[in-house]
Amino acid sequence: MREIHATIRCRGHPNVTGRHPTTFEITREEHLSCQGDCIIGIAADTGASGLPSAFADALASDKAVLVTRLCCGECCVTITSQGSRAMTLDHPTDLVWRRSDYVCGRTVGIRSDATARELPRELIILLQGGAELVVEMTVRVE
Repeated sequence: MREIHATIRCRGHPNVTGRHPTTFEITREEHLSCQGDCIIGIAADTGASGLPSAFADALASDKAVLVTRLCCGECCVTITSQGSRAMTLDHPTDLVWRRSDYVCGRTVGIRSDATARELPRELIILLQGGAELVVEMTVRVE
């Protein structure tokens, strides 16, 4: 089994609510409206299209497993998702983890075992204060 890593840094925003029942998202955008209940991080240093090519190639496989670790201060949570051969990872600003099998250019993980609504409230409170969020992603492929 091989593992390929990518790390993204972003930050929270006062409008982070973490209420979305089926996804969570980080974005390169600098502003977050109150309607963005899936967005947990803004001002990310990359979008889906900026992921390293080896990482993107590995993730674009039905056998890929994506382990995402979200760390904000001392609060860390790990989410497990699946990759898909349908992933294009071509969106310039957004990265989305989904509970469903739906794939578009923003999708980096499907069949995720957590959504925005299920993230620890401690994490959401830190993000509402504008704290830095480190998103450590590991793709495992047999």
